[in-house]
Amino acid sequence: MDATDFSVSDIEDILGHHPYGSDVSLIAVMEELQARYRYLPQDALILLSERLGVPLSQVYSVATFYNVFSLVPRGEHLISVCLGTACHVKGGDKILDKIRRELNLESGDTTEDYRFTVEEVRCLGCCSLSPVVRIDNDTYAHLTQERVPKVLKKYQPATGE
Repeated sequence: MDATDFSVSDIEDILGHHPYGSDVSLIAVMEELQARYRYLPQDALILLSERLGVPLSQVYSVATFYNVFSLVPRGEHLISVCLGTACHVKGGDKILDKIRRELNLESGDTTEDYRFTVEEVRCLGCCSLSPVVRIDNDTYAHLTQERVPKVLKKYQPATGE
């Protein structure tokens, strides 16, 4: 499924898994929606508001409060580059630059094929392992510029895909 596809039937399916009428169901539905589309499409948020009987302003309040949610399409793989103090001192900014060069990201944070989204974070809670990069749920400690291409290759499609 392309990150920008949206289907009303998908939303109805997601809503069918959750009880209506509580803030907990709103967050749970939004989490599932985010997992399916890798972002929260505007039309889907409007539909959620209507179906759950929650004001659209409250839906957007939740969507913008939690950093796990995104209002713009994200890539299949989320790359979080730590630029906190320890990582910055150990070259986190150089790691970020190397990742951007490897992925041909001159501007913007998501590759054209929606394979990768790169974000800067202030701390991943691994200061003793700096510089640190997290890709999806995998953490790479003491990362060097030289290791970046090999790490990224793990997330590239196999030849012929």
